[in-house]
Amino acid sequence: MGVLVVTGTGTEVGKTVTTAALAAVAARAGRSVAVLKPAQTGVAPGEPGDVAEVVRLAGDAVTGVELARYPEPLAPGTAAARAGLAPVRPLQVAEAVSKLAASHDLVLVEGAGGLLVRFDEEGSTLADVAGLLGAPVLVVAAAGLGTLNSVQLTGEALRSRGLQQAGVVIGSWPGDPGLAERCNVADLPVAAGAELLGAVPEGAAAMAPGAFLAEAGGWLAPSLGGVWDGASFARRECPEAVPRTAPS
Repeated sequence: MGVLVVTGTGTEVGKTVTTAALAAVAARAGRSVAVLKPAQTGVAPGEPGDVAEVVRLAGDAVTGVELARYPEPLAPGTAAARAGLAPVRPLQVAEAVSKLAASHDLVLVEGAGGLLVRFDEEGSTLADVAGLLGAPVLVVAAAGLGTLNSVQLTGEALRSRGLQQAGVVIGSWPGDPGLAERCNVADLPVAAGAELLGAVPEGAAAMAPGAFLAEAGGWLAPSLGGVWDGASFARRECPEAVPRTAPS
């Protein structure tokens, strides 16, 4: 996997910390890693954004690139228009990714919000970027109530566009999960139509970088470079849930 697009089912689902975990695992395995954020919103000039957070957690060896920044915390297309700034275009993103891929083993493309958040007035989205790149898309989801609908809608949007879904990662797994969270471990793969490939613990972003780097592999499945065992996780965290698998 040379390029991986990371999207969320919405905002504040743990997309950035999951991207950092992916970068940390790959970097620790000796791979050169770049993280590209096409559009950063809601951050003033000079303030650290999502890319800076990924590099802080995953290590300075990770190359971080931000293509555009808009001050208001809105969808990129809206934020660009309100600021009177040029929007980010999918072709621009794809070209930047291609350049990074020429000198890095892995390029992670972190979107803003969900898959279909608009980049520009034409309605271009991260899905268009993934299509241009021919890259798989990893979906980061919330753990609790309401996540199944969002995950299913995102999976259907990917399939309708002929895009490959790499899987689903829970972006913030609570230390004391409730019934909804525990049952969702079994239901998420079915709703997504793709395998559950990890669970990042709640509060991981507050860890010291050294500890984050050392532990990130335990949060991600082998297909993402880690050692996370979904079956063991399910038995430990949700023994009462009915085991289910993604449809073939």
